[in-house]
Amino acid sequence: MASKVPSWPLLLVVVVLASVIAGWNRAAEASTPVFDDNFVAQFGADGHHLVSQGTEVTLTLDKISGAGFRSKSEYGSGFFHLRIKIPSGYTAGVVTTFYLISQPENGGRDEVDFEFLGDRDGKPVILQTNVIVNGHANREQRLHLWFDPAADFHDYKILWNPFQLVMFVDDTPVRVFKNLTGTVAGYEFPAKQTMLIRGSLWDGSDWATDGGKLKVDWSKGPFTAGYQGFGVDGCAAGGATPCDSPGLWWNGGEYRAMTDAQWAAYEGVKKNHMVYNYCTDTGRFNNHMPPECSYA
Repeated sequence: MASKVPSWPLLLVVVVLASVIAGWNRAAEASTPVFDDNFVAQFGADGHHLVSQGTEVTLTLDKISGAGFRSKSEYGSGFFHLRIKIPSGYTAGVVTTFYLISQPENGGRDEVDFEFLGDRDGKPVILQTNVIVNGHANREQRLHLWFDPAADFHDYKILWNPFQLVMFVDDTPVRVFKNLTGTVAGYEFPAKQTMLIRGSLWDGSDWATDGGKLKVDWSKGPFTAGYQGFGVDGCAAGGATPCDSPGLWWNGGEYRAMTDAQWAAYEGVKKNHMVYNYCTDTGRFNNHMPPECSYA
């Protein structure tokens, strides 16, 4: 006859494992940055248009207001990121953003933009990127992404250091802007001004869809966007370490130039997904193309 094994040792093991796993989960939650750690509401802070749940923020656009937020600090370099899920369905005229911008916001500002331009239901949303240096804009590129950005959260990243500016969707480069200010005459690069991080959801009826021909249809609203990932890998202005220091990991060797694989991925984006590139719009510039177009 087989001997009966006491059940209490097994029960003790289960209880101990459950306690350990619970501790891991609490530690993970404690180490995950929440919105209030690094960001504050910019507008729409009425408890409805901007709702923070700690690790996720929901922005809502209706006929009354949109919403937006900004970082508490300005930064001089970094590898910035947000996870975003844009509004779904009919979103003509609706603009969802993640961008860097210097202060004050005047004619001499620097700015780096991700802008999702909504459209009619069933039409692909456009992702527009732009780089503004010392107030000089007109550097738009537009993409149709290879996935539905309204179906789930995706990573949108901006690597900005003294050597290059690279914008990523997940891990794919979609915009490259080298810093060649010391070697190419007339070349501009956003290196002299610190910038805030911002996100927003707002009414862009006057320009966003078909050049402003399609406006926001408020009967299709309200429109909501989700944001996650509020940790900041950046050099805050006024800190002890200079923001061009090689000791900051995003300024290190592997971040000073793209790899061959990244360049190949970027060329694939331009070939298969880019629907407008200012660098190929010779008529816009009367054949006098911006200097950076020869190097991107």
